[in-house]
Formats: sequence, structure tokens, C-alpha cells
Amino acid sequence: MIFLFPLFFFCFGLVFGSFLNVLIYRLPNSLPLTGRSFCPKCKKKISWYDNLPLLSFLVLGGRCRHCHFPISWQYPFVELVTGVLTVLSIKYLVLSRQDLILTTYYLILIYALIVIFFIDLYHEIIPDEIVYPAIIITLIFSLYPNILISNLISGFLAGLLFLILFLLTSGRGMGFGDFKLAVLMGLFLGYPKIIVALYLAFLTGAAIGVILILRGKKKLKSHIPFGPFLAGSTIFALFYGHLLWEKLIAALL
Repeated sequence: MIFLFPLFFFCFGLVFGSFLNVLIYRLPNSLPLTGRSFCPKCKKKISWYDNLPLLSFLVLGGRCRHCHFPISWQYPFVELVTGVLTVLSIKYLVLSRQDLILTTYYLILIYALIVIFFIDLYHEIIPDEIVYPAIIITLIFSLYPNILISNLISGFLAGLLFLILFLLTSGRGMGFGDFKLAVLMGLFLGYPKIIVALYLAFLTGAAIGVILILRGKKKLKSHIPFGPFLAGSTIFALFYGHLLWEKLIAALL
């Protein structure tokens, strides 16, 4: 019976991932968040049985039932990732003996980071509709149950670093959205996880950038959205930041 609990949270994550897909598609296109889903090609509304998370994509063979236009891989991928991260989050928080309120808080922030990841990846913007509420929620929870001074300082310093980079590059190297996301990261992770997250973000960002340039996908002065690296590194650091930090310190000593 124990396996039913991960399965339940995985299915919950799949369903919530479907909602995240709505945000990812509609927010950048200034579409209302309410109303039934529709095919972006033929505009026909999608029936409930064709909108079941992950399952409908497999049954339909990845194509719209009406016009047979290919369904973006983003939809099942976001649902799957959300399901997996939900299970990992619950497991991590249960082992950490966190209460229901903090568990809910962690899930909200992880879901927000998933939305930021894909919107910035596709549209090179970090939506204020997501990042500002996430910052406010994080500030509130920084006071629960005790004021986490380290988180407030981490948020300030991370934001200051990216604000300096934004000003030095006149917005060409780092966008103002990256500054806001860095503030959120610092408030959410605190010390030392914020250091791990920023290190991984710059490391992976540089590595992917070099690969894209060598393969001719990008030019030396091309802009590569940095939000996905920041968001992905934040989620990784949340789960494994302390472990990686300990290994880094041990390697230096």
C-alpha cells in the first residue's frame, strides 16, 4: 500500500502540470487564464477526454484529434516533470519533517519556477505575474516560523549581484527579469544553497552557450535566456544544495 502514496502525488503533479501548461501558453500571449483548452492550430476546443494529463497525448499519438496538427512536446514533458518533482518534493519534505504549510509553500515555489523556466525558454521573458507573487509569498514564509535573516540577506545580495550585471551590460548580458528571479532565489534558498544554485546556473549556462556556438545554433553575441538555468539550478539546489556544498568545501580543504 505504501506505493500508493507516491502514485497519488505523481498523479496530482500531472494534473497540476496541465494547469502550468495553461500558464506557460497563455501568459506570454496575453490570453485569459479561464476557459477550455483549444488547439492552437485549428482553434477547436479540446474535449475533456482529450485533455487528460499525459494519457491523452499518448492515446492521440501526439496529434490534435481534429486537424492532426502535432501537439508540442512541452505539454507531456511539463506534466511529467511536475509529477516527478511533486513526488521528490513530498519525499524530501517528509524526510525533513516539514509541516503542511511549509510543504505547500515549497510546492508553490517549485511550480512557479517551472513556469518561469519554460516561458523564458520560449519567449525570453520572466513574467511579473509569476515572479512578483512568488517573491511576496517567499517574504511571508521567511517570517514563518522564525525570521530567516540569512534568506533575507541572500535575496538582497543575489539581487544586488544581478543588478550590477544588468547595469554593467546595459541589459544586454542580463535582463531585469534575471535580477528579479535572483532575488526570489536568494529569499527561497538562503545560504549556502544560493551559492550552489548561482554556481550551477553560470556553469551550465556557459557550457550550453559554448555548445550552441560550436554547433552554429548561436553566434558569439547572440542572446541566450538565462532564466531556465537559474530556475533549474534553484530546484536542484533545493534538494541537493547542502550535499554539493559539503562536497565543494571538502574538496577545498
